[in-house]
Order: sequence, then C-alpha cells, then structure tokens
Amino acid sequence: MTASLSGAVAIVATLDTKAKEADHLTNIIRGSGRDTILIDVGTAQSEAGADVASDAIRVAAPAELLAKIAAATRPRISALHAAGSISAIIGVAGGKGSGLFGEVVADLPYGFPKLLISSARPGLLAELAAKNDIMLYPTLVDLFGVNGFTSRILENAGRAIAAMHYMPPPVRRTKIVALTAFGVTTPAVSHCVARLADAGIESIVFPANGAGGGKMEALVAAGEFDAVLDLTTTELADEVVGGSASAGPDRLKAAGSRPVPQLIAPGAVDMVNFGPPSSVPEQFKGRHFYSHTPYTTLMRTTPFENELIGRLTAKRLSQAKGPCLVLWPANGVSDYDREGGIFRDALADAAWLSAVKRNLPAGIECRELDCHINDPEFADAAVAWIVSQLQGKADANAHV
Repeated sequence: MTASLSGAVAIVATLDTKAKEADHLTNIIRGSGRDTILIDVGTAQSEAGADVASDAIRVAAPAELLAKIAAATRPRISALHAAGSISAIIGVAGGKGSGLFGEVVADLPYGFPKLLISSARPGLLAELAAKNDIMLYPTLVDLFGVNGFTSRILENAGRAIAAMHYMPPPVRRTKIVALTAFGVTTPAVSHCVARLADAGIESIVFPANGAGGGKMEALVAAGEFDAVLDLTTTELADEVVGGSASAGPDRLKAAGSRPVPQLIAPGAVDMVNFGPPSSVPEQFKGRHFYSHTPYTTLMRTTPFENELIGRLTAKRLSQAKGPCLVLWPANGVSDYDREGGIFRDALADAAWLSAVKRNLPAGIECRELDCHINDPEFADAAVAWIVSQLQGKADANAHV
C-alpha cells in the first residue's frame, strides 16, 4: 500500500491461491498511475503481503470459514469507501473467490466500479450478475499463475479498472419512481412512464423476471427512489407456485420499510414462468400452458394459487410504514387475461382480490377500477396517486 490511499483501486484475491495473479494486477494498476490496496480473502495463511489480511479462524468448517471471511471483509471494504480511500475494486478468483467477491462488495453503491476476473462456472457468474452491478471478465481458462493467456486478461482488466473512478451521484432535483414491467403489462408501464414524465418525474423500469424485482428491492432499500409504482407483481406468483422468476422472500418489503409511497397492482399474477416445455415440473402436468417464446412457458394460475398470492401480498404490505395503495383492474391483469384472451379467468383473478381485501390492514386502501390493467384509465389513476404523494411530500418539506 502506498502512502496516499485517495482514489486507490482495491484488489481482492485469495492470496493462498492467487498471489501471482494479484501481484501482476498490482503492477499493472500502479503502472497506470493508480495506488492499490491488496485485500486477502484466502482461507489459508499466505506469505504474500496484504494491506488487509484475512483473519478468519481457519479451524472452522469450509462453509463457516467462507462466511466468516465475508463477514469480516465486507465492513472493511465499506469503511475504505466511506473514508474515500478507494474509488474502484477488482477481484481475481476461481469459484470460491468469486462467491466471496460477490459478498464483500455487496454494500458498495450502485455505479461503484466493480470488476471480477473469474474462472468460475457460468452459472455462478450469472448469479453474481443478478445480485449486483459487477462487471464480469470470464477467463475461459483456469487461473494457475500468469501465462500467455492469463496475462492478456490481467493486463486488459488492470488497465480498465485503473481508468475507472467512482463519482458520487449529484444531488437530485427531480423525483425518481421505480416501476416493474413484463411484456404483458408493457402498455400500462409505457403509459405510466409518459404521464410521470409530464409531471417532471423520472422513471426507472425493472423487468419483473426475478433478478429485476430483487435488484429493485435492493435499490429501494438503499434510498435510490422516491416512490414505487409496482404494477407487475408476477414474481410473487413464481415464489408461491414454484416458477423460475421468483425474486425471493424480500420482494414487496423495501418500500414499506424505507418508507416511501408504493402503489401495488396484480400485474401478470395470472401466470407462472418456466423455461422451455421440457423444464416444467411433472407435478404441473395437465395444467393450462402457453408458449410465450420457445424458451418461456407460461402456466395459468388457479383460484387457489391466486388466493395464496393475494394473501402473501397483503401480509407483506401490512408491514408498510409509509403510504400504500392497492389498485385492482377488474377486467384483467395481463394482455393474456382480457376478454377472449388465452388466460382469461375472472374467478381466479377475483380470488387474489378477495384474499388481499381480507388480509390488508384497515389503514391500506384497496381501490377497484372497472378497466383492464393495460387501459390508459388504469395508468392514469396509478400515476395520479403517485404524483399526489410526491407533491404532498414536497409541500410538507417546503414548510419545514
């Protein structure tokens, strides 16, 4: 570590196995004019000198050991960022180290340069990409020292990260709203984005495909948004029924805990997502399916499943500490769930509404509209409520 830490690049590596690669990266980055801080996340003692050593108790079981290293290193990296000591971070790792890298950078802000050179399996890299804005550089060959192949990757990545600096976002003057979208709710989302723009409000749209909803929850929890217009809660259907697009147990929680205004609609809760037909579990044989694409098979939810989805929706919203509205479209919740549509089932939809109304606390309104979710009337009502909440907040702040 050089005398000046300002703007340094943090290098994260398991020095018991990747010391040569880390040393090569250090030389490249310093040769590009940047200071470095070497952070060891190895599970065994290393003779390589680290600026931040791995101090996990090495008698622990492997899984416990990795968890301890991550728990010890994560706050150290956050502290370096908070102090202005680092403005970019790079990891060089195999499978074990790649997983650790994903854990230890998890608290760094969105947009902070995070680059991972990895020989891990593609599935693990996909999981990392779904959780954080990590830039991935697959090596294609294994990392066993510096050779004619790995040196090319290390040199390219080292020069790239040396050119990156995190700049904190400027103070926002416009309000920003997070929205959720799916192909079958795109008309509603497009209309909402246009109406919000008319009100001088910026929209950030997340695909409700599991990874998208999960990332939105994380960014809402980090304070990136002023409100949430959650039109497409289909990920709850996948969570309840067992589809491939679940966003996990934290979906529908962040806005209420911040708290920021949130509007919830049952967009695409008429469907559960699977991959190609061969990926559909045997237990669903005989159900109502539709091939959205050759790689996406949709299954229509039943009244029983929609009742469970509605109950889960109400349960999570009941913990909300801020303004909350549930908006119900009586004439269908997706493009496939309209009069004459392939998934139209008014009774199944009504089971969602009934469960929500039974389980919502008295302080949260459930408003019913006699229209389809993709009708302009629905989007207009949703945006009108969001705008009223944000303008009310601005008026209140102006009088403080």
